[in-house]
Amino acid sequence: MKKIIILSTLILASILVFSQTNKNTFTAMFYNVENLFDTTDDPNTKDDEFTPEGSKRWNTERYEKKLKNLSIVISSIRDDELPELVGLCEIENRKVIHDLIMQERIKNARYRFVHKDSPDTRGIDVALLYNAEEFLYLNHKIIPVKPEFDKDFKSRDILYVRGIINKKDTLHVFINHWKSRWGGTEETEKYRVEYARLVRNEINRITNAYNPSKILVMGDLNDTPNNKSVKEILKADNTGNKESLYNLMLPFTEKGLGTHNYKGEWSVLDHIIVSNSLLNSETGFVVKNKEAHIFSAGWITYESKDGYKSPNRTYGGLNYYGGYSDHYPVYVVLTKK
Repeated sequence: MKKIIILSTLILASILVFSQTNKNTFTAMFYNVENLFDTTDDPNTKDDEFTPEGSKRWNTERYEKKLKNLSIVISSIRDDELPELVGLCEIENRKVIHDLIMQERIKNARYRFVHKDSPDTRGIDVALLYNAEEFLYLNHKIIPVKPEFDKDFKSRDILYVRGIINKKDTLHVFINHWKSRWGGTEETEKYRVEYARLVRNEINRITNAYNPSKILVMGDLNDTPNNKSVKEILKADNTGNKESLYNLMLPFTEKGLGTHNYKGEWSVLDHIIVSNSLLNSETGFVVKNKEAHIFSAGWITYESKDGYKSPNRTYGGLNYYGGYSDHYPVYVVLTKK
């Protein structure tokens, strides 16, 4: 049965890796973790390749290494504390999330999570991890994607979560994984436009009910900051107009940097987008230095003999590399005024 899961993890004993004591900063990150599947075949989804008998020969050893690798990345985002919010995509189910948050490097955060099985044919979903001591969960909403032009479309839902940061500010968070470009960028654009329209409609509803509203949109949008879905439909255009959002990833595009590399070309596909109130509010939490970050440490980067660089991925086709992910994570630090 598909149902909404809000998991509270109780940890009886742990080795303290980080101390979550800084109440003046709040870190939110997003990470496309590249196919975090368990090793068990789900008869209801197309996950066969990620089984011991499947084409990728996915087994317990590789799964446990993947979990450890991801936990190392999450724990390395900041030197002083673990991120309070972690948006994830390409996770299979509640089991893999639970196994991830119990990893030694991050279990001290005592992450809880919000997740729902989506209709995606491969069984990959989005989720939000949160530190309940610094983010008071209030409610959430699952936004299904059912475009009128394709009644048979089955893909990831949009996850919206509302909570309070350090007993101070209400934060509205969207976790996204929009339709990929598989099949052609132009041919698939209409799907990403539909995702953008749904997020924009929900943002309009929020701003009508809570004004001003502190809004954080994170995710792998499979489009760049200058594509129609992001700039025109979502209105993440950085103009400062009444309905405009601010895309903190635009400066990376202008510098030729990115979060994903395809055939030697970098693209910013993973986004952190905020409302104006998270940039310019006179009270509460705001984006530190009005900037976001791409975590691209050398140890999660593959460099070929000719100097070609890309995120050090787990698989390339059927070839197992044992890396972290084919995307770099992105993050933003909020600071209290």
